[in-house]
Amino acid sequence: MHVPPTPINESARLDTLRALNILDTSPEERFDRLTRLAKRLFGVPIALVSLVDADRQWFKSCVGLSASETARDISFCAHAIVGDEILTVPDASIDVRFHDNPLVTSAPNIRFYAGCPLTVANGSKLGTLCLIDMKPRELDAEECDLLRDLARMAEQELAAVQLATLDDLTLLSNRRGFESLAQHALNVCKRLDKPASLLFFDLNDFKQINDTFGHAEGDRALTNFAEVLRHALRESDVIGRLGGDEFVALLTNSSSAETEEVTRRLKLALDVRNAEAQRGYEIRFSVGQIQYDPASHGSISELLAAADTAMYSHKQASKARAARRG
Repeated sequence: MHVPPTPINESARLDTLRALNILDTSPEERFDRLTRLAKRLFGVPIALVSLVDADRQWFKSCVGLSASETARDISFCAHAIVGDEILTVPDASIDVRFHDNPLVTSAPNIRFYAGCPLTVANGSKLGTLCLIDMKPRELDAEECDLLRDLARMAEQELAAVQLATLDDLTLLSNRRGFESLAQHALNVCKRLDKPASLLFFDLNDFKQINDTFGHAEGDRALTNFAEVLRHALRESDVIGRLGGDEFVALLTNSSSAETEEVTRRLKLALDVRNAEAQRGYEIRFSVGQIQYDPASHGSISELLAAADTAMYSHKQASKARAARRG
């Protein structure tokens, strides 16, 4: 049996999947109608919407199978998400990748598999819409086109879920998406005894930018700051816009000193962006930094509250220094 290869963007792919807050949720008609339709149109006993997590595949919708998930290392769908096209296995019992797979040698005794990857806006392939049969078979060109059409419908439903967790201006996670993803990251840090830091950003004098230059320019300031955040932080860090001019970043496996270095790097990058823009104002921020302490911060909400307080203290101290200079 061949273990599925890992996609090259695995970290970002998993972040995208978990930010949807869809894993282990209840069945939904919008996904179930697609698997029912696929089962009927193709005449197969099993049709699934499968989402591939770090160590399992979980079925958002499943008709014809009682299981809700399987291990990732025996998953056909984990093979499918590595490519762009439909993965077709006409007869798994004679396919070198799958012939000794427990899903083939025992229940449900898979012979035929066809899985079309489900891709979201950032290019991540989160899972598949797939067909399974206990008899060998092939798909012709017309059937492949039909499976792709059904998969595009599933992608549209995933996009609708993603909109609920995405800030449509900056394309960062919104509060709901950030809290879901950050809580998962904190749980991992706690389990592995790894450090984490939360940065809570508030843009300075943002109201003045809106009042002086207009709301369209205010939106440009927000998107510029979001872009700088994305480039200054690591791919593994969790970034979000809570609303208005408030942004947050959870840095996992990062000490206090390393987090301070990230803040310094962010300020330098913002200086460069301000110099390039020359729009009549500069984007500046106040930041609160809190080191994660499992004993004090039972949830991401508690960590956010502590970081918000630290940010406010930083903003007030900055205003006091500016007043003394003035």
